[in-house]
Amino acid sequence: MALEIKKEGRETSQNLVRRFSKRMKQSGILLRARKSRFRKKAKSPQMKKRSALRREELKKEYEKMEKMGKTNAKR
Repeated sequence: MALEIKKEGRETSQNLVRRFSKRMKQSGILLRARKSRFRKKAKSPQMKKRSALRREELKKEYEKMEKMGKTNAKR
């Protein structure tokens, strides 16, 4: 989808830029570009499983350390 703006007659460059900016905002091109720029790729099922298992291991390790009183958690 191309956006084409041509200078009309004795139009100033500032007016041309202003008109271009307005058309860009209305078209939504910039908004779509910004959304896709920071889009995160979805995790594969195997990676989801690995991260869930790792979270479980860390949770158990933390609970074990907490029982022994070796954490810095203040209540």
